[in-house]
Amino acid sequence: MSIAVIAGLGNPGQKYRKTRHNIGFDLVDHLAASLSATWKHVARYEAEVTEVQLGSHKCLLAKPQTFMNDSGRSLGAILRYYKLKASSLLVIHDDITLDIGRVKLRVQGGDGGHNGVHDLLERVGPGFVRYRIGVGAKPEKEMDLADYVLSQFSPDEGRIFERQFPAYKQHLRLIIDKGIEPALNIINQSTSTTHERNNNK
Repeated sequence: MSIAVIAGLGNPGQKYRKTRHNIGFDLVDHLAASLSATWKHVARYEAEVTEVQLGSHKCLLAKPQTFMNDSGRSLGAILRYYKLKASSLLVIHDDITLDIGRVKLRVQGGDGGHNGVHDLLERVGPGFVRYRIGVGAKPEKEMDLADYVLSQFSPDEGRIFERQFPAYKQHLRLIIDKGIEPALNIINQSTSTTHERNNNK
């Protein structure tokens, strides 16, 4: 399985910047900036894209501009244009079941209640890789899920992600260079974030 497209999921527009649901956008933006890559809007994909050299391979970074619930429409168009299978796609998205900053890599399974992943399963099919970034659970059970994932990170949470971005980029390079199986073993066995390790010193 060779990854050709890395997509960050999120919602377009200024009002959604730095919200929990947009952590996928944040990471690919951070990655593109670190590689001096420039985004361009491609109408046929309904996405912003840029090509980068990641590790030893070139790949396409993408940010669907269809809003989260229609992510599959945009990414399906990219896969069809390049004649790629779902297994060529890595999707970065938020996960409320993981603590702030933690990550898990996954290939199979359901949508876990995530609307963007649900749409991808419907339109693209199974087999794409999910790089799940923890944004923490709702502080109160009664809180509406949509309100929570569309809320902004606190300053402290934002600093945790800033410290974690280099580790996330290393994970993506590992996936590209070594493949999914070795990356699964390394990434999913990680037990703490940089924030947690620093606090335990």
